[in-house]
Amino acid sequence: MAEATVGLHTRRGRWVVTATVLGSSLALLDGTVVNIALPRIAADLGSGVAGMQWVLSGYTLTLASLILLGGALGDRWGRRRVFVWGTVWFAAASLLCGLAPNVTTLVIARILQGVGAALLTPGSLALISASIRGDDRGAAIGLWSGFGGVAGAVGPLLGGWMVEVAGWRSVFLLNLPLAAVVVWVAVRHVPESRDPSPPDRLDVAGAVLGAVGLGLVTYGLIEAQPVVAGVGVVVLVAFVLVERHSPVALIPPDLFASRLFTAANLVTFTVYAAFGGVFFLLVLQLQLVVGYSPILAGTATIPITVLMLLLSSRAGRYAQRHGPRGPMTVGPAVAAVGLLLMLRIDADASYLRDVLPAVVVFGLGLSSLVAPLTAAVLGAVPVARSGIASGVNNAVARTSQLLAVAALPGLAGIGGAALTDAATFDRGFDIAMLICAGLLAVSAVLAAALIPGPAAAVPADSVACKPHCDVTGPAVQPDIAGPDAEP
Repeated sequence: MAEATVGLHTRRGRWVVTATVLGSSLALLDGTVVNIALPRIAADLGSGVAGMQWVLSGYTLTLASLILLGGALGDRWGRRRVFVWGTVWFAAASLLCGLAPNVTTLVIARILQGVGAALLTPGSLALISASIRGDDRGAAIGLWSGFGGVAGAVGPLLGGWMVEVAGWRSVFLLNLPLAAVVVWVAVRHVPESRDPSPPDRLDVAGAVLGAVGLGLVTYGLIEAQPVVAGVGVVVLVAFVLVERHSPVALIPPDLFASRLFTAANLVTFTVYAAFGGVFFLLVLQLQLVVGYSPILAGTATIPITVLMLLLSSRAGRYAQRHGPRGPMTVGPAVAAVGLLLMLRIDADASYLRDVLPAVVVFGLGLSSLVAPLTAAVLGAVPVARSGIASGVNNAVARTSQLLAVAALPGLAGIGGAALTDAATFDRGFDIAMLICAGLLAVSAVLAAALIPGPAAAVPADSVACKPHCDVTGPAVQPDIAGPDAEP
């Protein structure tokens, strides 16, 4: 039997959208703002490049490892309940981040923060899908997406201003009042929903093996411990074997029987590895080498988000009509040109002459790619499996970013005291951008060779065609059919 749903324009419907927008904005803002704060964090806590890698990677590690489990917990125990748990957990970990006396404590807090985000993130869209009446659901997702885009655009500017005026700790402490509002609204106004026939058990073994394997590989890459990284690879192989034979697998192996789904995730892995490297290193380059303040560094990257707000929906519609292969081939190639232009960003760089053209070209490539990529993933599976398909795609994207942030500085020669040596960092940045451009070139070749030409059958109310696509990872799409759909 269908669970009770509410209209978007009712008082309760507006509260549902408010709670989910604010909740998803917590994780979104944290993903964009912390990068800007890294130089101040390093200076204040006396940390080097490896410490800053862990500040980012600790969060991404648990988020990537547990996001599928978080969605399964919401379906099983109640989406609102798990959403609220995740928000409270995220706030508590944010408080620990804001009070951290050293980089070790901060990294531990960031790992815990990622756990909260893994519980919080899948519930955002799932609550809209489960709580809003079917004929209003597309408009509700549009509002969620639009406000998320605004948060993404404002985030770098707000983060830079907060770091400069109130210090880096304020970036984490801001999450506390926002989380309090989210919990209050969700508990009072958001109806509970759950899967009426969940699996008999959860794939805890798969989740543990995935987290341990990724953790060991990440440690081995950051700390230059190849033996540890090798053990991590062995654990990840065990994870694949467990998933292939588990009746409740977090990542159902039969999804990859689809050539389109497999190809789209290969492109996702290479593309988001490049994105992870760029967004980690670009704001550091602007502050450490060019000499920008945090607020100027945050402002410098806003054109990327603005372009995505303006162009993502158009790119998604094009992919629906003509197939995703074209934009998935052209987008990475254009973004790679943007990275080559970033080689001009050095100590003498002018914003209008050097920085702006690079971020605009990169943003154009990003805008051409991300929505069609999501369209390809959703078009590769039946509508009823859109939730798990997009969840897997999101986990793939975040895993590739995790590995890129762990591996890229070492490959580019950015280590040790590079945060205090502008010339060394500048040389490493150039090498890193060349590596990332190479990854994007590989992505373009993979898309041209493996993505089929005919238009994929993508649902009309898919997130792929909404104006906002988060640069930190594809949206986790709920079951498009919704709880009140006809059987």
